[in-house]
Amino acid sequence: MKKREILIRTEEETDPRYGKPPSERNVEELIETGVINLDKPVGPSSHEVTAWIKRILPVKKIAHAGTLEPP
Repeated sequence: MKKREILIRTEEETDPRYGKPPSERNVEELIETGVINLDKPVGPSSHEVTAWIKRILPVKKIAHAGTLEPP
């Protein structure tokens, strides 16, 4: 097995004029500006799952970035 290493380009401070690190955001900020990685089960469409999440979470905008069809 090939050993892999983690490469980190740089570590920079976040300029408070442009936001803050995710670890310092409250729950409301994470929901409003976050991304949900979802492993959708077979059955419901991506459109249906997007509608469910919109009903569950108090967000203004929601969308899905596409669907990968199984091989």
